Amino acid sequence: MDSLVLPFGPIVLGVYYSILLVLALFGAHRAYLVFLYWRSGRKHPPTPESPREWPVVTVQLPLYNEMYVAKRLIDSVCRFDYPVEKLEIQVLDDSTDETTEVVAQAVAKWRSRGFDIHHIHRKDRSGFKAGALEAGLGKARGDLIAVFDADFIPPEKFLREAVPHFSQPDIGMVQACWQHLNRRYSLLTRVQAIFLDGHFMIEHTARNRSGCFFNFNGTAGIWRRRAIEDGGGWQHDTLTEDLDLSYRSQLAGWRFLYLPTLEAPSELPVDIHGFKAQQHRWSKGSIQTGRKLLLRLLRAKLPLKVKLEGFVHLTNNFSYVLMMLLSILVFPAMVLRRDHLSSSLLSLDLPLFMAATGSVIIFYIVSQIARGDGWLRQIAFLPALMGLGIGLSVNNAGAVLTGLFEKGGVFHRTPKYSIVNRSQVWRAKRYRANKSFAFVVEGLLALYLGFCLVTAIRMNMWLSLPFLYLFFHGYTYMFLLSIVPNKTRKSSELISAEAR
Repeated sequence: MDSLVLPFGPIVLGVYYSILLVLALFGAHRAYLVFLYWRSGRKHPPTPESPREWPVVTVQLPLYNEMYVAKRLIDSVCRFDYPVEKLEIQVLDDSTDETTEVVAQAVAKWRSRGFDIHHIHRKDRSGFKAGALEAGLGKARGDLIAVFDADFIPPEKFLREAVPHFSQPDIGMVQACWQHLNRRYSLLTRVQAIFLDGHFMIEHTARNRSGCFFNFNGTAGIWRRRAIEDGGGWQHDTLTEDLDLSYRSQLAGWRFLYLPTLEAPSELPVDIHGFKAQQHRWSKGSIQTGRKLLLRLLRAKLPLKVKLEGFVHLTNNFSYVLMMLLSILVFPAMVLRRDHLSSSLLSLDLPLFMAATGSVIIFYIVSQIARGDGWLRQIAFLPALMGLGIGLSVNNAGAVLTGLFEKGGVFHRTPKYSIVNRSQVWRAKRYRANKSFAFVVEGLLALYLGFCLVTAIRMNMWLSLPFLYLFFHGYTYMFLLSIVPNKTRKSSELISAEAR
């Protein structure tokens, strides 16, 4: 081992500590968001009075091959507690399967009951979700545009609670908080829910209450039509059209509002490959958006804190690339310093690792406290959460690297199965996300880190074991999640679906 690493020792250590320092800075930023949340995030905006005359709202429902959840979504939207004459519903259907028939029947039923509901079926998916939203916007009659993805069941009160906030003329978008119908379905859905709790309970709240930019999440929100138009409309040169338009609209001067008390239930992916596809799309799209808008953001006449927060927001996914590199370098770096390992670990590695990982743990614990649902019980899921976060680095690092050089791409949707409770089975249903070959690299890294663990034990490098195990656990966990479910699937069940 020494003969392999010594000739490049200074380079290895230089790269190792540089990566660790950047990850520590990203971790410190999460601690900063927690600070902002505690300082001002718990102050919710006052509820304005209901308008004397409710504005016309167009509700857009973008669908693509969603036969299991399309009717559920349409029915929930048609139950909104809102004046029927002020409500327009557009089902933006790009489907190529039975979903179109399901939608047609649901639309006919509600139209016969007096609803202004339209089934807009495109023969091609040009622009994917952004293209569907833009096509619907050209036909919409509402000054306010609400958007809900197929896996959501918005509550009846949604419009009555969100719309009054548009009495403030500079409000361009109001975003609700996601909740999860199948949070307790499996360990995977529990961990996903905690991930998203961090985003909605801490990140959104901290950014919005401190006057920084935050983003529409693609669903469960309402736009002012002028804010969409002033931002340049829906564009599809990134895979995160929601994040892209959010920044363009806020750069145009519009203010966004986050309502953590307005909850919109949704369905989490139950298949690890669907979850990976979703994470890949979000990671790639955020880097594409950063490449597109960062210079414009930094040149804008905005407070420095807004620019810095936006910079971190749009570049944060680079941490996956760094985490993957760190997992490869951590053992050689320790071998190079094994004669002084105790002192270097205590003085350099441990503080930086704590900044990088300890702050993440605190971030998610606070998110569960903010959620207020037995947060002590959620601590048991933190090891799985850390493992999933590290294990995702292969999948998401690939997304980041492709996002640096590619515009747009195929919008692979996340399959939805109408899975709400543990008694329901998803493997017999039709849709499947394409399997990512990231699991091969995850398996190789798990083997490599397992070898490093054994070697560290043989070399009596006891202090290095917790650091090595953290990475070994993450890649092994993700690899096993990716291969174990496949043993129960029949090949005839696997239908690849391009998704949104």
